[in-house]
Amino acid sequence: MILCFEIGGSRVRAAVSGGGKLDGLGEILTPPTFAAFVTGLAGFMGPGLRGVAVSVAGVVDPVSGVMKVANIPALDGRAVAADLQAALGLPVLVLNDADCFAMAEAMQGAGRGYASVFGIILGTGVGGGLVIGGRLVSGAGGFAGEWGHGPVVQAPRLPCGCGQSGCLDTIGGARGIERLHLWLGSGPASSEAIVAGWLAGDAVMAATVARWLELVSGPLAMVLNVVGANVVPVGGGLGNVPELIAALDEAVRARVLRRTERALVVCAAVSADAGLVGAAAAGEAAFG
Repeated sequence: MILCFEIGGSRVRAAVSGGGKLDGLGEILTPPTFAAFVTGLAGFMGPGLRGVAVSVAGVVDPVSGVMKVANIPALDGRAVAADLQAALGLPVLVLNDADCFAMAEAMQGAGRGYASVFGIILGTGVGGGLVIGGRLVSGAGGFAGEWGHGPVVQAPRLPCGCGQSGCLDTIGGARGIERLHLWLGSGPASSEAIVAGWLAGDAVMAATVARWLELVSGPLAMVLNVVGANVVPVGGGLGNVPELIAALDEAVRARVLRRTERALVVCAAVSADAGLVGAAAAGEAAFG
């Protein structure tokens, strides 16, 4: 068995994976002493536990194991995997949530059967993870797949939380399309209203979505040229709109070097359990 966790800013979800099956164990408010919580639960599970796999909304340095977790102070700056391994005497794997999403889609979702899968998140912000040959690519510093950051957007060139300006993260996610709508002089509107208006044929909303498609599809096409991904499953709030993802796919396929009639950018297929599913799959690969 592998004990799996998905840690968010306010809640922790737990499950146990074994024999190709994932069984939920429920959720609790994120505890201030996560290591003690996991140790207690692992003890309750008894013998037969092969390891612990954790999905968390943060970045893990693959060399030091130290985490950067903006919304969970108790984990920020900690080597969580090392802490848990010392407490449990078991192997522990801690992964970025976007990486777990990509792993879930590669193993059980829209990327199943493909050699290279670039899973992307278009939610509050922009994130992603790369899976090649069934294994996650973490990269130097643990930042592989983070295509939302870097000064690639010339207009609007908005400041980003990472300290740069012009990052795709500033206009690519749900909050981003709202900023873009404002920047275009169209007044405040929610991402849901913008997309709904576009679907209904509203000219103002359509102008915002057209600009969004232009700004997002170019960087995504460049990433695909570099990594050679076979498919791009999309999660997050904007990923739940099939028409928007189909339009993004059309724009990306017009810009990539490899011409194909098959869709490259598709809606994610794994449910809301993607974090747990991905953590379990990565744990299976890592623990043998």
